[in-house]
Amino acid sequence: MVELTVTGMTCAACSTRVQRGLNKLDGVQASVNYATERAVVELGDDTDTGVDELLDRVSRLGYSASVSGGTASDTGEDRVRDLRRRLMVAALLAIPLGNLSISLALVPSLRFPGWQALCVLLAVPVVCWSALPFHRAAWRGLRHGSASMDTLVSLGVLASFCWSVVAMLVADQEPGYWLGFGATPAGADAIYLDVAAGVTTFLLAGRYFETRSRRSAGALLTALDELAAKHATVLRDGQERPVPVGTLVAGDLLVVRPGEAIPADGVVEDGRSSVDVSAVTGEPIPVDVEPGHRVVGASVNQAGSLRVRATHVGPHTQLAQMTALAERAQLRKAAVQRLVDRICAVFVPAVIALALATLAGWLLAGQDTRTAFQAAVAVLIIACPCALGLATPTALMVGVGRSAQLGILIRGPETLEASRAVDTVVLDKTGTLTAGTMTLAERCPAGGFSADELLGLAGAVESHSEHPIAAAVVDHARSALSELPAARDFTALPGRGAEATIAGSRVLVGNELLLAERGFDLPPEIAETLAHARSRGATAVLVTSGDAVAGALVLRDEIKPSAAATVRALRTMGLRTILLTGDNDAAARTVADEIGIDEVRAGVLPAEKAHTVERLRDGGARVAMAGDGINDGPALASADLGMAMAKGSDIALRSADMVLVRDDLRVIPDAIRLANRTLTTIRGNIAWAFGYNIAALPLAALGVLNPLIAGAAMSLSSVLVVSNSLRLRSYTPLDNGQGPGRTDHATST
Repeated sequence: MVELTVTGMTCAACSTRVQRGLNKLDGVQASVNYATERAVVELGDDTDTGVDELLDRVSRLGYSASVSGGTASDTGEDRVRDLRRRLMVAALLAIPLGNLSISLALVPSLRFPGWQALCVLLAVPVVCWSALPFHRAAWRGLRHGSASMDTLVSLGVLASFCWSVVAMLVADQEPGYWLGFGATPAGADAIYLDVAAGVTTFLLAGRYFETRSRRSAGALLTALDELAAKHATVLRDGQERPVPVGTLVAGDLLVVRPGEAIPADGVVEDGRSSVDVSAVTGEPIPVDVEPGHRVVGASVNQAGSLRVRATHVGPHTQLAQMTALAERAQLRKAAVQRLVDRICAVFVPAVIALALATLAGWLLAGQDTRTAFQAAVAVLIIACPCALGLATPTALMVGVGRSAQLGILIRGPETLEASRAVDTVVLDKTGTLTAGTMTLAERCPAGGFSADELLGLAGAVESHSEHPIAAAVVDHARSALSELPAARDFTALPGRGAEATIAGSRVLVGNELLLAERGFDLPPEIAETLAHARSRGATAVLVTSGDAVAGALVLRDEIKPSAAATVRALRTMGLRTILLTGDNDAAARTVADEIGIDEVRAGVLPAEKAHTVERLRDGGARVAMAGDGINDGPALASADLGMAMAKGSDIALRSADMVLVRDDLRVIPDAIRLANRTLTTIRGNIAWAFGYNIAALPLAALGVLNPLIAGAAMSLSSVLVVSNSLRLRSYTPLDNGQGPGRTDHATST
């Protein structure tokens, strides 16, 4: 397999062209991702096709390619900077140019010597340098017999500029068009420099924001790769040797010290420790491991030293499989083409054909060249997508702005497309519906100890530990008690708990296994508490003092206050809700029953999370998923609409289509509704822009529509598009201060 970085693609049609060209080579099966600018090429065993031939084919198609390496992100950043510079130049020059060209063309008394040269000088950098990406793309398409929106933009900009220069420099003194209140000055009807600069500026803005958004699409894959350990310590011939992780083979004995990431999937052969598995399960509680327990790569050893026998290395580890799942999800999403690109596949060639037919028709009718060429140029000018260029960026800008006010960050237009017709919402448990940290929920004293005494003993011992459960106990103890007793001779017991001496008595704080090893029998009431905690998915910490069992502390990951209201709102919207978690079934069902979720899928590993989402989609569901953990990354990328909590992991944020900034979960139904409303607005804008063109083109071709009036009408269409987009500012969230989950007042006008 060869992975290429392909640059120069400007739309989904470009990626299709590259993919088709590569697949024509003998023994080549290629998949090209427009979003990440990657081409994954599978070479058959019996093919003679090499990397150089792949690169040459991409080059002959008009694009650039290189074997993927560490500079892809730098190249993407350079491209964003280049577009930003071009946009700034275009915007700075388009404003004075528009004012000058319009006012001086229509009001001869304002003209001064050299006004034409000044207007042309202002327009040249915009048309020749800022619009260069559109000209390059149009030329590339022309060389290969294809047309895109870039073709129409380039033709419209160049035609507007060239005809304006001719009109200003060599126009005769014939009267202009009659507007109803007098004739325009000579040549005024053919000055379109403001159109050339305006179209360039608007479309460059859209291209800049699109490129900046697309550049982050591949960041998930990089972030997943960065989780993996880069080096490993291997025990060979009785000696520890540091080796690159890429050289590991199944069967190697790995030495993993405290604080180190486990470099491969394997089985513990020696040592006991607590392992932070949040990278692969998302659960906040570290897992206690001992000989015979399985561990996964990228999880972090927290306490004792471990010796791990590697069972899966390299691309076969669970982390590598997560990366592969995310890669496939990115490729799937790249297949979603914008509505504008689909329409332009027909619209652009039709406009070019109409302009040529107009020119030929007027000449064949015996008209002079100036009249025929002016009519043909009018067709291109009227069809030039000024309003179309505003249709998506303005609605997206207003929708994104309103979303930000509500605590929702939208990645781009693809997100809005994905939000359409969502009917199933998959919710992660830990960190999404719950706080993601353990809190003390219940104190159950025994053996004559009071609740405060029980808490004091546990807090004193755990104050010397760094375990997350210990931190939760200590936080509660310090807030509930004025002072903790002094503990000395602290000893951590990996996989069991901890012990220390308090007031001359040895105090144990740990799990049931620790007490069994030390010969303690649980009192009936404590055994009942332990069983009840397990049934609810909670964690019980047992405490002894001397020869007596002092009691138990029950901790649980608390459900967020807004969770129940959020689920009610989603169900009111007619959406199916599913709880998807790596936690045990008892904990998952406790949460689901408490907040009213329809279905539960528990004990699901990260790779299975993504597979579960894919199975739902294969069954016809349109899936939105909300999550926060590293383990949620592939599933978020696999969903039609991925929503990440802002306080979640960096990988979840990178893989999601939306980032939910506000901690109130009611932002989830708001995100779905507002995304749909924004997409509807974009579609309405596009329909208006194309409708205007379709109505105006025949009139321009017949010479009925004055180009000057057409320019004004085109400006009006842009104003209408912007005004329609601004309506999104009035979107009212589900919770309007009238209680959770209300939907009867959620309207947008």
